[in-house]
Amino acid sequence: MIHQPSGGSQGQCTDIQIQAEQILKIKHNLNRILADNTGKSVEVIERDCERDHFMSAQEAAEYGIIDKVITKR
Repeated sequence: MIHQPSGGSQGQCTDIQIQAEQILKIKHNLNRILADNTGKSVEVIERDCERDHFMSAQEAAEYGIIDKVITKR
């Protein structure tokens, strides 16, 4: 499963703003890393991570987030 980062915050307005900015920074960094490693565009990664994106092992391999599916030990 891939999805956007989530978190919670409490405190003063400025504390919440700082946390939100940090989560957005993490989101952009993770999207870039996934794009670099899957060969997909950042826009595709952003779209796919907008909500929980469940995949089977085979789908994850086709997507490019795993190298291969191990079927037997």
